[in-house]
Amino acid sequence: MIPHTDFQTALPYAEFLAKFGQATDKARWDQYRSQVALTDGQKTLLAAFTRKTDVLFLAGAWCGDCAFQCALVEQIAGASPLLTVRYVDRDDRADLQKELQINGGNRVPVAVFFSEDGFEVARFGEKTLSEYRRMVANVMPPGTVPPVPDRVAAAVAEWVDVIERVQWTLRLSARLRKLHGD
Repeated sequence: MIPHTDFQTALPYAEFLAKFGQATDKARWDQYRSQVALTDGQKTLLAAFTRKTDVLFLAGAWCGDCAFQCALVEQIAGASPLLTVRYVDRDDRADLQKELQINGGNRVPVAVFFSEDGFEVARFGEKTLSEYRRMVANVMPPGTVPPVPDRVAAAVAEWVDVIERVQWTLRLSARLRKLHGD
């Protein structure tokens, strides 16, 4: 279990990149961030959330998957006033690196979602399904996986789904419903 204090001491987007990234890293993250176009339906959904959610990313400024996914989530968070994202450098925190291993390896990015009162709600990490499909399409026979026509839109849709799942988990929590009287 990751303590919420790790989120509280983590860095916002710009500070994370300033501390751990090079100019080329920041440019790559910002390039992906500028490619995000949320649909009207996604914007409406994200704006309608009622539970504060903190997201802690274990990431590396140097990492291509982090540049792609974290930058997308940063834009998604901009459409949801109750979603706050912070970043921890993988190589700066061996304890988190070990705790958040995927398939026995030190993978990034890994997101940890917290409730407003500091409970860990969910984890999601490494690559999106659409990214795995793109990779598999290069090594498997044609037709093995569905095509991914728009990499950015597919990843945004997946992250919105992950965030929506967390939001409904929080919204339906008996503990939080009692706290909010809803």
